[in-house]
Amino acid sequence: MRLKHPLSPSIDVNGARLWRRLGDLARHGATPDGGVHRLALSRSEIAARRQLVAWGLDAGLTVSSDPAGNLFLRLAGSQNDAEPVLTGSYLDSQPDGGRYSGSYGMLAALEALAAIAATGATPRRPIVAAAWMNGEGVRFRPGYLGSAAFTGQLPLSQVLETRDRNGARVADALEGWRAATPDIQRIALGFAVAAYLEVHLEQGPELEDRQRQIGVVSAMQGVRRYLVRVEGEAAHAGGMPRGRRRDALSAAVRIIAALETLYAAPDVTFTVGQLSVEPNAPSVVPHTATFSVDVRHGDTTVLARLGDAIRLVCESKKGPCSFSMLDVAATPSVAFHPHIQAACQNAAQRLNLSTLALVSQGGHDAQNFVGVCPSGILFIPCHRGISHSAAERIDADSALNGARVLAEVLWELSTK
Repeated sequence: MRLKHPLSPSIDVNGARLWRRLGDLARHGATPDGGVHRLALSRSEIAARRQLVAWGLDAGLTVSSDPAGNLFLRLAGSQNDAEPVLTGSYLDSQPDGGRYSGSYGMLAALEALAAIAATGATPRRPIVAAAWMNGEGVRFRPGYLGSAAFTGQLPLSQVLETRDRNGARVADALEGWRAATPDIQRIALGFAVAAYLEVHLEQGPELEDRQRQIGVVSAMQGVRRYLVRVEGEAAHAGGMPRGRRRDALSAAVRIIAALETLYAAPDVTFTVGQLSVEPNAPSVVPHTATFSVDVRHGDTTVLARLGDAIRLVCESKKGPCSFSMLDVAATPSVAFHPHIQAACQNAAQRLNLSTLALVSQGGHDAQNFVGVCPSGILFIPCHRGISHSAAERIDADSALNGARVLAEVLWELSTK
């Protein structure tokens, strides 16, 4: 079938509708400072999912969900049994996080599918927008559990038995999702995919600093993440001499400072994002300090060496305390498919949008598809590079640009 608009299916992308829906979705889990607190499979995230289902049905899309809690919105193709082109993101957030991370990619995918449908043309392949379960990895660890189960990176049984801090399993939380959506189709876990592309805010300052409108992601840094627990001995803050203390917090501070020095190279990203102290009382020497370590690098071999060094640093700086380490997550660096990158670059040029090749500093569901099908990521600018915060901001023009490029590339991939 011929396109109503022969030059570009992106003409039918409705920027006003996309921007309005971003605001509407942000009401689910809204915080007083303008962010969102919407953890995976919580009441607010399930409400956001139900809103997405309603919008998908209004657009004429077929809605389904799988045993891992992934939600799919499907635009039929003329060869409906052909392997579909897949796009999408997630709807959960960081604690007191931003309203765009994850959500923008999902709503841009919905808008791209609606725009393609509005052309009056039918793609050869189906196009599916997926809302992946537990993208942020806050309530359940690690992140990207839904896409990992879908692609076979993790067995479904392991995903379902994953527990949050309160002991609730993913399997338990999914009961609330199923109860809230009794009428949608339930499908089996996993299906063959022709290609995968997602769009996301950059979560960094490069596009804004360089005044570019679209980021074409060539690769993604690898990540190693740990939880370090330092054990000492509680004592009276006034009565115990400093030289005789087994102060767990002091040991943790020494370890963290040594890691800061070890990871000082500009191509290494190092973060301690969590720190807890017990008994957390002002007049008691801490007996336990627990902190997270997140280290990232573009070379998997280097990343392995950096991660392995943590134990040596802990051993050398623990003093009279003891320590234990939990390996929380290990994600290798990945390179995205050159054909997907070229398609994104060409689509942006057709739309007269400036581009910049980038390496993603953060993780995304797309990493789980690299070994499965040609995959890629598009970025849009993020104000001051701030993300995972209520201060996270994008503008309406950037949101529109990303959705337009996404629609162009999805159409191109679905007609092959």
